[in-house]
Amino acid sequence: MALEEEKTEMAVKDIEEGEEEEEDDELGSKERVLYKYFLLEWKLVSSLLKDIVSHGRVTDPSSVYTIRSIMDKYQEQGQLLEPYLESIVSPLMLIIRTKTIELGVASKEILEIIKPICIIIYSLVTVCGYKAVIKFFPHQVSDLELAVSLLEKCHNTNSGTSLRQESTGEMEAKCVILLWLSILVLVPFDISTVDTSIANNSNLGELEPAPLVLRIIGFSKDYLSTAGPMRTIAGLLLSKLLTRPDMPKVFMSFTEWTHEVLSSVTDDVLNHFRVLGAVEALASIFKAGGRKLLLDVIPMVWKDTSALIKSSAATQSPLLRKYLVKLTQRIGLTCLPHRSPSWRYVGRASSFGKNISLPASRKNDQCSHGPDVDSSNSKESSDYIQDEDMDVPDIVEEIIEMLLSGLKDTDTVVRWSAAKGIGRITSRLTSVLSEEVLSSVLELFSPGEGDGSWHGGCLALAELARRGLLLPISLPKVVPVVVKALHYDIRRGPHSVGSHVRDAAAYVCWAFGRAYYHEDMRTILEQLAPHLLTVACYDREVNCRRAAAAAFQENVGRQGNYPHGIDIVNTADYFSLSSRVNSYLHVSVCIAQYEGYLYPFVDELLDNKICHWEKGLRELAAEALSALVKYDPEYFADSVVEKIVPCTLSSDLCMRHGATLAAGELVLALHQCGYVLSSDKQHRIAGVVPAIEKARLYRGKGGEIMRAAVSRFIECISSSHLSLPEKIKRTLLDTLNENLRHPNSQIQNAAINALKQFFGAYMVAADTGGTGDISSKYLQLLTDPNVAIRRGSSLALGVLPYELLAKRWRDVLLKLCSATAIEDNPDDRDAEARVNAVKGLISACETLTQAREDSNIHSWEDDLSLFLLIKNEVMMSLFKALDDYSVDNRGDVGSWVREAAMYGLEKCIYILCKRDSIGSARKSDEVESSVSELPDCDSVKTNQMDSLFDANLASIIVGGVCKQAVEKMDKLREAAAKVLQRILYNKTIYIPYIPYREKLEKIVPNDTDIKWGVPTLSYPRFVKLLQYDCYSRPVLSGLVISTGGLQESLKKASISALLKFLQAVEPEDLNEKRSREFKLSTDILWVLQQYKRCDRVIVPTLKTIEIFFSKKIFLNMEAHTPIFCAGVLDSLAVELKGSKDFSKLYAGIAILGYIASISEPINSKAFSHLLTFLGHRYPKIRKASAEQVYLVLLQNENLVSEDVMEKSLEIISETCWEGDIEVAKHQRLELFNMAGLETGLLYKTNGVSNKDGRKKTPATDENASYSSLVDSIGF
Repeated sequence: MALEEEKTEMAVKDIEEGEEEEEDDELGSKERVLYKYFLLEWKLVSSLLKDIVSHGRVTDPSSVYTIRSIMDKYQEQGQLLEPYLESIVSPLMLIIRTKTIELGVASKEILEIIKPICIIIYSLVTVCGYKAVIKFFPHQVSDLELAVSLLEKCHNTNSGTSLRQESTGEMEAKCVILLWLSILVLVPFDISTVDTSIANNSNLGELEPAPLVLRIIGFSKDYLSTAGPMRTIAGLLLSKLLTRPDMPKVFMSFTEWTHEVLSSVTDDVLNHFRVLGAVEALASIFKAGGRKLLLDVIPMVWKDTSALIKSSAATQSPLLRKYLVKLTQRIGLTCLPHRSPSWRYVGRASSFGKNISLPASRKNDQCSHGPDVDSSNSKESSDYIQDEDMDVPDIVEEIIEMLLSGLKDTDTVVRWSAAKGIGRITSRLTSVLSEEVLSSVLELFSPGEGDGSWHGGCLALAELARRGLLLPISLPKVVPVVVKALHYDIRRGPHSVGSHVRDAAAYVCWAFGRAYYHEDMRTILEQLAPHLLTVACYDREVNCRRAAAAAFQENVGRQGNYPHGIDIVNTADYFSLSSRVNSYLHVSVCIAQYEGYLYPFVDELLDNKICHWEKGLRELAAEALSALVKYDPEYFADSVVEKIVPCTLSSDLCMRHGATLAAGELVLALHQCGYVLSSDKQHRIAGVVPAIEKARLYRGKGGEIMRAAVSRFIECISSSHLSLPEKIKRTLLDTLNENLRHPNSQIQNAAINALKQFFGAYMVAADTGGTGDISSKYLQLLTDPNVAIRRGSSLALGVLPYELLAKRWRDVLLKLCSATAIEDNPDDRDAEARVNAVKGLISACETLTQAREDSNIHSWEDDLSLFLLIKNEVMMSLFKALDDYSVDNRGDVGSWVREAAMYGLEKCIYILCKRDSIGSARKSDEVESSVSELPDCDSVKTNQMDSLFDANLASIIVGGVCKQAVEKMDKLREAAAKVLQRILYNKTIYIPYIPYREKLEKIVPNDTDIKWGVPTLSYPRFVKLLQYDCYSRPVLSGLVISTGGLQESLKKASISALLKFLQAVEPEDLNEKRSREFKLSTDILWVLQQYKRCDRVIVPTLKTIEIFFSKKIFLNMEAHTPIFCAGVLDSLAVELKGSKDFSKLYAGIAILGYIASISEPINSKAFSHLLTFLGHRYPKIRKASAEQVYLVLLQNENLVSEDVMEKSLEIISETCWEGDIEVAKHQRLELFNMAGLETGLLYKTNGVSNKDGRKKTPATDENASYSSLVDSIGF
């Protein structure tokens, strides 16, 4: 172990040095990182193993699961463990062996010792494979009986229960011992000579098997019927045991048993696993056994196999079919003698070792002329007669037929096994028969076959190529099939199938690159490369893109001297192809610059991708097609556009949608390249939209998709300034206006984007009578009852150019301001309409101000009215929108309005500050002398008076945004914080007059990595604003929503931040702490008054006050505590009166209890108010009030005189407050009298109750209404 640790330390140092040398090798660096981490974890594993070895058993069960969890991490990198296997396995197996010898198999303790150890060993088997692990098992002859006895004990031990979260080691122990036996049964002696039981049995005949063998076979048969991994390992054990030279009789007996099992298949579950085990065991035997031994049983086994594969049991079980196909191919291999066919293609791999030792001149000669002629062609002619005379059994033809059927199976594992079988059997056939097999495989690629058949055929071709069984002369008829498979994509309903076929076809191309020499692959690679790169760039599935790129890389690397091969491989790498967008828009564009790829790429997009079944892929394909225009604009204009335009009227929705998008994108790309379309082409393109409308393609299925595509098409041709007749212009405008009225937001947004370009291209320059009415038309639609029309018209007003806004800009802004407010009629309220109104309002303001700034026609006085309107009306409307907390069945829809309002206020700040900077520059000459004579403070005031943006406006905006930054929605908090960052750190426009700017910059630093949506990060920063007067109240009004909310994690984070803020002062600085408490209490009273009767704020505020009182905050402010408590009591009197909100009532009662417990005169008022709730109409409220009264009397003995204290407590504790309300009122009156309180409030409350009671039925109806209330709130 010490030596291993030294090796580990040295290996870590070597890795660290190697990392500096090979930083560019991504795959190598990944393996080094994994290896480095394993070496670090090996120290822990080593220490745990030392403890196990030193004690001779596992003392701490957790160490076993620690080791197993470490090993399980390396399932895909098992080779990292192999250097350490001996140091792990050997000591552990030694413990099993020695403890079994010491304690004896009969010991009850032995299994408890070996089970945990077997868990560790079996975890290594699952990671590294059994072949790597069993090399380190002990294999003394004397261990055979020991292992059999140990397995027998495990086999006869019943599990206590099968419902365990962690393995107890029983299964692992059986597997490990079975593996151990698979080594021990290979002892080079007759097993009967090591069986001690034979000495006591004189009746055993010479040909009878030893009892030890019968015991092993008996256990193995039992395990063949299980569902666990013991079934596979038992089959392995039987294959090693029964193929021994001294076991012919036992072997025949076992085959007879398997015959009985396979010929008596039933639907029983146990029988199903027994059949699986028997077939798997036979497959293992046919793999390990000699041909001479197996030939005698082949007829019986093949008969059972061929019958079973046609049964319903095989139809229902893919695993059974896989084992049957595996057994079938091994039967076929046994029938055919092992031979190395001379006709096989001798590829690069087989001669690589010889090439190393050849002189340089011979290497070059061999590389340039392909394989050695003497070793391939000459031998082929001499051995051809021998191949033809080869005797092939009839059964082989049936086996090949079954394997070909297996290539069509519905499950991949079966097809894969069948493909390997085809390759193995073909390697033992003659060249003529191999051609027949190839022809049969190629028949699988007929159009009538399913996707499974195509996939199996590709796997078979890959296996034939890998093994050199696919001769270069056959490649011309194979390559076209592979090309078709690379593009195999069959539409089935709302999806398609074929990704696995394309992936397998890429595997075939990969196998070609590894199998053939450059001379044989030169023309083939020229055919395959465009198709491989087409799949690598444009396939929908990432695994297919990567597989095609890997195949191309393999061919470039193996074949060499391929034009631009290295550049393409570097461009289309594993990571760049992970993103579909990147593959379509960047990787493909880079590859298309090389000769031979542009036109195949265009054909793929035109033929397969713009008509793809997935909408997103069609949109991406249209963009990808336009990205290729720059390489040959004339070809796209003359050929591609002409081909696409007729497709816009196709009967297939996918085709016409993709064609419409592609046509628009191509026109725009041609315009950007400076290519001018002919008038004839422009006329045909301009007629696309009228033709679509004439064909009524907006109706029925796909109408919405076509509307969005048409809008994008209009946007593209408008951006390209295509020449349009006036009639078509009106048609397009009507189309966009109709799409603007659509309730689908995506269609509306597409129409808005198109309108923005359309107005600028066709309506501004045109001097037609209809254009003057556009703004008026949209203004009228702002008040339309249809919400979709209101949404669209708001956005449309926002994208109007300055020329169309100039005449009625005031009406537009004022109307949009009105549209941002919550509608008076509840039926007309629509959050999306208000959001769009805010967006349209800001967009219109930016258009107006930017145009006036650029024109320099208007004087300062002329512009002032616009900016004053923005300051006084627009920003005031946005402030109101910032307080939009509308809720519907979708939740807090007002948050959309608030978010848009924040962005709007940010834009308005920039507009006003930019105007201030321009205005001050214009007037600098006039006021320079007067300003220089003013004192500094007066200068600042004068600047603010002359400025549109001042400190008051700044504090209101920043306070409003900070309020959103502390509320309950993560998304809104993050958006608000980012708005603040942009305002504080804007590099283009400096925002002046922000109060406490330096403090704000510390709270909100210019760091884009801060996760403002995380409560534990944002709240500790923003609560610091509570110490600044201009921000404290808006921040607190938002903060209480979180501190008193329902979300526990948010509540915990905000309360914690608030408490830390109050306590974050030096211990000796008590005045500062009291000052913070005093200020916070004052602000809370402001919140209670400002949001009176607004339960959205009042309820969480009351909960916050309750939490503060529970933390003894606000109760030790000396003279201010009674003032604060009095203010809270006044608010409670208003808020709790007539309330039916249980959460508000509970919070209010708790607050009254806290106030009544303090030793101030205010407590009597709180106590009397608390006593009134003992007669509340809701029994649960009466009970909660009684509990609070009881606690108050125990804490504050001054409220009731000492002589009646005991009786008061007795009344409270013994009265059933959830019972009759009249009894409760009577007891409440007694408590009032005992406390010496005036009953005026009580009578007043009773009077109100009686007044209300006259409108309702007295007792029974009251309980009924309470019952319905309780049911509705979930009690």
